[in-house]
Amino acid sequence: MDFNKLFSLEGRVALVTGGHSGIGRMIAEGFLAQGAKVYISGRKADACADAAAEMGDNCISLPGDVSTVEGCKALAAELAKHEGKLDILVNNAGVAWGAEYLSFPEVGWDKVMDTNVKGLFFLTQALHPQLKAAASFEQPTKVINIASVDGMKVNPWETYSYQASKAAVIHLTRKMASKLVAEDIIMSGIAPGHFSSNMNTSARDYEDTVEKSIPAKRIGKPEDMAAAAIYLASSAGDYVVGTTLIVDGGAVNASTPEAAIEL
Repeated sequence: MDFNKLFSLEGRVALVTGGHSGIGRMIAEGFLAQGAKVYISGRKADACADAAAEMGDNCISLPGDVSTVEGCKALAAELAKHEGKLDILVNNAGVAWGAEYLSFPEVGWDKVMDTNVKGLFFLTQALHPQLKAAASFEQPTKVINIASVDGMKVNPWETYSYQASKAAVIHLTRKMASKLVAEDIIMSGIAPGHFSSNMNTSARDYEDTVEKSIPAKRIGKPEDMAAAAIYLASSAGDYVVGTTLIVDGGAVNASTPEAAIEL
């Protein structure tokens, strides 16, 4: 068995939403290292262009906003101008909102749900022709949804819509996977724990404190996230359907009540 080929992404085309920073960029860089051509998308065109330039010629900026159905359709149409097929889609774009329970605003609910849940569904739907065009029994196409451990456990912050949205992503992954597998489109997910990013400011700004709550005694490294995504995107992950892989150093399954974070 050729394990180099098993984990290779040589010749494959990927789109990573929110791929210009944070977890999305970790995944994009991993895909590039394994030979893929990677399109990265985000709302900020300048940030996407700068990130793509930094990641090299095989990384192409394709800005777009997936928080609306119109934005999802526009992004799919823009990709279709460049590629007739899409081997890998990573639904990573996401937002969060924190506010006290009694004053939590409707806008903080709608913005998070629109991007994290609705955008995931309707972008995948809009890209179905390209995903189907690349799919075969021998080499299925892949859709990877980025959830969060916050969809599996309660965190200490008042991020009500974010936690609900990530729980929805985990179950939506199961539901959509059961439909798409018949068309040789394999959907799975990743639930990251603490990785340093602009969204996870606790891991970024309080690493010494946060790592005390993690059984592995450290926050996640970029290669931890890249390796998980490569596994699911490559032939190595062809038999993983509807599952959300937890990548968190044991925070969900191996932590104790005494390990709560206090910042």
